[in-house]
Amino acid sequence: MLEISNTVTLSEWEIELSAIRSQGNGGQRVNKVATAIHLRFDIKRSALPSVYKERLLKLADSRITGDGVVIIKAQSYRTQDQNKQDALERLKALILSAMVVQKKRRATKPTRSSQRKRMDNKSKKGATKMLRGKVDY
Repeated sequence: MLEISNTVTLSEWEIELSAIRSQGNGGQRVNKVATAIHLRFDIKRSALPSVYKERLLKLADSRITGDGVVIIKAQSYRTQDQNKQDALERLKALILSAMVVQKKRRATKPTRSSQRKRMDNKSKKGATKMLRGKVDY
């Protein structure tokens, strides 16, 4: 069971974990041990509250397929157990990030003094560049 918040938890039947072989260079045990974890989580079938589901499906994340399935591949660690914990933590972080409400941006104007400073700097820079030109004798 994965605890997302005080009120929201995911049951084990909702998360499908399968062990696969890790990519990359390996040693003597590369073709024998399946240490990487492939996590699949179907958002639409899950018991998450509808608000969570809507926000997750709206996310523009490459880990979420068009069918609403989250696919996470964890292969950072050498042991299967550590990779499993990593995959579950990444799923939890994804779900929590969907619930963060972005602060609405307020349009502002630059102050008059900041505009004046910018224009002064531009004219100084232009004057400096004018001095770099050819010299007429």
